Amino acid sequence: MLTEQGKQNGVVLQAGQGKSYWVLGDLYTFKTVSQDTNATYSLMEMIVYPQTGSPPHIHSREDESFLVQSGEIQFQVDGETIIATPGTFLYSPRGQTHVFTNVSNQPAMVLCWVTPAGLEQFFMEIGTPADDPTAPPPPVTEADIQKTITLAPQYGLTILSPDSSH
Repeated sequence: MLTEQGKQNGVVLQAGQGKSYWVLGDLYTFKTVSQDTNATYSLMEMIVYPQTGSPPHIHSREDESFLVQSGEIQFQVDGETIIATPGTFLYSPRGQTHVFTNVSNQPAMVLCWVTPAGLEQFFMEIGTPADDPTAPPPPVTEADIQKTITLAPQYGLTILSPDSSH
């Protein structure tokens, strides 16, 4: 939000606040978006459910940083596998192949910073607003996957086949 003088206001969100979307079986809650940070970054809180995560992919426009808050996430970054537990921080610069998966049987919470902002629009476009973030995640459909693959290039994303992440 901009004030009349063109200065930005700060953002204060309590736990559970922010716009939430179901994205490929996971819950993404946007804490900041482009408008909040003059497009410098966006921040999302991701609840990654068991056996879900991202497909292998490459960003051409933004860097991503991840901080695991709870649970356990397996990252593959340029072919290297990392098991990330609470407190693990991972930075993935644009151009780096990466994928993440919750390989445990418990949901994991991860903070993800995207620099610069803008990718949140992709997640909002492929996702579904989560009117009840406490509900179980909706099943991922073939239509969801196709929409993701179709829209990714518009956002500078290259989605790779699962076997290309190793």
